[in-house]
Amino acid sequence: MSLIKRNIIVFLTFAFLTVLPVKAEELKEVGKFKDWQTMVLVESTGTVCFAQSSPVLQAPKSNKRDARLFVTFRPGEKITDEISASPGYEFNINNSVTASSGKKKIKFDIVQQGFAWIADNKIEKKMIKMMKKGSRLMITGYNQKGSQTIDHYSLLGFTKAYNAAKTACS
Repeated sequence: MSLIKRNIIVFLTFAFLTVLPVKAEELKEVGKFKDWQTMVLVESTGTVCFAQSSPVLQAPKSNKRDARLFVTFRPGEKITDEISASPGYEFNINNSVTASSGKKKIKFDIVQQGFAWIADNKIEKKMIKMMKKGSRLMITGYNQKGSQTIDHYSLLGFTKAYNAAKTACS
């Protein structure tokens, strides 16, 4: 085969492969457990497993938002029990974000890009125990204008969703 023909074939093959849509991520549902669901995301950087839920009640009622609560496992990064909350807006960084269940209250340390996280894994484990024992968890935050929002999450099915996410990434 001539050098020109070979170069044309290599070029056309490369051009064809770069135009094809490559599915770099794949998200699949592992299970639905009452008010929680377990998902697995396969990325080029590794597998991410998480349990997630949406609020059963939001305050103020007039402000519907796409809020979510997550517990995530990233074995490739050696991250377990990562708790994060997204209220469906950018948090006001001048106010704290808290999670409460019964008389117990936990403060989120990191607030950025529409999410809140807990920096200390020991506190995350404490919150997971609280979630396993409780029936409802409230996430309180403040929007950019300083207005308070409260998202009420049912904890029905949390333990099974959490265990399924943990197992899927072990």
